[in-house]
Amino acid sequence: MAEIHETAIVYPGTVLGEGVKVLEHAVVGKQPTLSPRSTAKREPLPPAELGAGTIVSTGAVVFAGTKVGERVIVGDQACVRERVTIGDDVVLGRGTLIENDTTIGALTKIQADAYITAYSTLEDNVFIAPCVVTTNDNFMGRTERRHELIAGPTIRRGARIGGGAVLCPGVEIGEEAFVGAGAVVTKDVEPRMLVVGNPARVVREVAAEELLD
Repeated sequence: MAEIHETAIVYPGTVLGEGVKVLEHAVVGKQPTLSPRSTAKREPLPPAELGAGTIVSTGAVVFAGTKVGERVIVGDQACVRERVTIGDDVVLGRGTLIENDTTIGALTKIQADAYITAYSTLEDNVFIAPCVVTTNDNFMGRTERRHELIAGPTIRRGARIGGGAVLCPGVEIGEEAFVGAGAVVTKDVEPRMLVVGNPARVVREVAAEELLD
């Protein structure tokens, strides 16, 4: 049985797994309100689905059309937009924003105030430090050509992104790569490489004792 605080809003049709908690002033199943110029899709959305043991914390918002796995924590004032898929045992820190049409793999941790742009892919065991910014539009809202070229980053299994780093549109961060704090990543990062700086450059390989395998 789910536990829903009296101040929370859960829209009709929302699927809540066993033991789900929706805390004070949280909203689950909200439909998006789109600008006429938005690049987001406009088809009807199915109800939101939250897996067993998931917690939607105080003031957080989870939109319709999103599937959240089991034992996920959606932190205070976090927001998860429509058509997002989140695996099991994911943590979304306070104030994080996950934009539409994004996939987040199991055991991924996204810390406070990180911004994950639309059309991004994060695989399993990814670590995103506080205040990371991801981007998806090299034209920054100008020209019709941008619609066919919009792409968020792809962050492969076990990669780690340091605090305040910026990932430019469409870059791929390889498996187990490490992006240092404040780096600006303008091109792909090879697996198990450590990069720092603006623009980000390779310093060395990630130490073997830090690898997941």
